[in-house]
Amino acid sequence: MRWGDLLVSMESCNESTVKNLLATGRRVTVRPASSFCLGAILLAALCLAGLPAPGRAQFEEYEKALEARAKVFPGVGTGVRAIKRDGAGRYYILTAPGLAVSIYDADGRPLGKTPENVTKESGILYGEDLDVDPGGQVYVADRGANAVKVFDPKGQLAMTIPVPSPTSVILLPGGEIAVSSMRTPRLVEVFDSRGKIVREFGDVTELAEHADLNRFLNMGNLETDAAGHIYYSFSYFPEPTLRKYDRFGFAAFDVALTSLDLQRQAAAVRREISEQDEKKAAPNFKRVINAVGVDPQTQVVFVAIGDQLLQLDREGNRKVTYRTFTKSGERVEPVSILVEPDRLLLATDSLGIYDFARPDKPKPAPAPPQATPEK
Repeated sequence: MRWGDLLVSMESCNESTVKNLLATGRRVTVRPASSFCLGAILLAALCLAGLPAPGRAQFEEYEKALEARAKVFPGVGTGVRAIKRDGAGRYYILTAPGLAVSIYDADGRPLGKTPENVTKESGILYGEDLDVDPGGQVYVADRGANAVKVFDPKGQLAMTIPVPSPTSVILLPGGEIAVSSMRTPRLVEVFDSRGKIVREFGDVTELAEHADLNRFLNMGNLETDAAGHIYYSFSYFPEPTLRKYDRFGFAAFDVALTSLDLQRQAAAVRREISEQDEKKAAPNFKRVINAVGVDPQTQVVFVAIGDQLLQLDREGNRKVTYRTFTKSGERVEPVSILVEPDRLLLATDSLGIYDFARPDKPKPAPAPPQATPEK
């Protein structure tokens, strides 16, 4: 048995044992466990709460521990903000503060930086997010410069799009660029390939009386998929909220996660909002959703809330929840998630970048034993 927060490793368990654990009031995460153990945990929890036992379908949602396979890009230090990959398999990593984006080959070897030659105009002042097109053109949301900076594949500054305090940037079909900001009246602005605004959408939700605080609380990050959908994750909403739009701004779904395991946190955030609204000071909150990653083809979504990693299907239904750890047991709280066909890359602000097997993909079958030649 291993205790973290509470991380429990069990090969066998029974309902009585689990009741004793849950009676301590601590959170239980199983690593690994049989399906019987998982059922026992849920059944014991409901019994302690005086609730009736659920049907089989209600047992499907539980936490699993997900352990990193390896730390990757060992040269990357603290301050990671985003990681993306281009069509040639090169990786682009943005750190802040940092004057340039670091580029690595498919095996994680450094290739260079963009901008190639840092100048007063081209240098990144404080990058919040980046995206890259298949050919290697890089788009950086530079909050420090109040602009989205576009660099060609050779690392030269090709265009600067003025945006007040941009927080996230993604590329859409047809060369369009979607940007979120903490200062614009709508949640999302879309620019054409020349940097001219063509549409904006997304209403701001009222959460506080103080206008600046209210706009801050509506701040969010953007992700996209191969079909050009736009995923807007609200960073500071009390209830973790993810909105999916088509590329023209029509909402496909709006998911607010309100399960029992998240309600206590949501209540605490609402109290903090009320307190800071009365003070009218500069907003100071911990992110509720710290990262989102989307499978470009299947539209499976991974949402990080602290070290919780929630998997949603393409319709926004929550399927399973994981807790992410390094091999040494440290919590992994990603600030950026890159979803690849066979793995997840979780980039953290302080620990670096970690490789996880895709938990939603079947494990490869073991190789058959070698036949022994007859003598």
